[in-house]
Amino acid sequence: MKIESAQFEFAAGIKEQLPKGTLPEIVFSGKSNVGKSSLINKLLNRKSLARVSGQPGKTATINFYRLDGCRFVDLPGYGYAKVSKEEKLRWAELVDGYFAEDRPVVLVIQILDMRHEPTENDMQMIQFLLHNQFPFLLLATKSDKLNVSQRRERQAALQQLSEQTHAPLHIFSARSGEGVGNLRSAIKKACESTK
Repeated sequence: MKIESAQFEFAAGIKEQLPKGTLPEIVFSGKSNVGKSSLINKLLNRKSLARVSGQPGKTATINFYRLDGCRFVDLPGYGYAKVSKEEKLRWAELVDGYFAEDRPVVLVIQILDMRHEPTENDMQMIQFLLHNQFPFLLLATKSDKLNVSQRRERQAALQQLSEQTHAPLHIFSARSGEGVGNLRSAIKKACESTK
């Protein structure tokens, strides 16, 4: 996986626009404003390949990024209250359509905000991944925003969730770069498992 080769490939707003699954796919899933775009940019060592928005709910498409030997798939963030019912329904149909397509998903990176308990939507997504037997890991972002005691407490709680779901837990900060190397290794291993 050559991160230098990464380029934005395609944005799908409806399921009929989804490109064919021709490469192993690494899927990024999480609530609005959890830091998905910052995470993708940090992983790929780019400043603005994935657009970072200060306003939650802005990513309304599934965005595909082409790398050498795999694809990153950035799902729309879920759980943003100010989006209309129609828009939420379109997002749900788009994401359901993606997962229903029997695509070559080798890893789902389920992103959680380390500062808070997982939301109801987070837990629903985790249950969906478990039920459909998608390989996934838990990624706790924004670790740099916690003090030592808060971090210890939140990490212990997330470790319990990791043990319950048998999904590895990774800690990450786009600001400090914590966890970048470990996450790249996990992605590389998942992509190579298909060879």
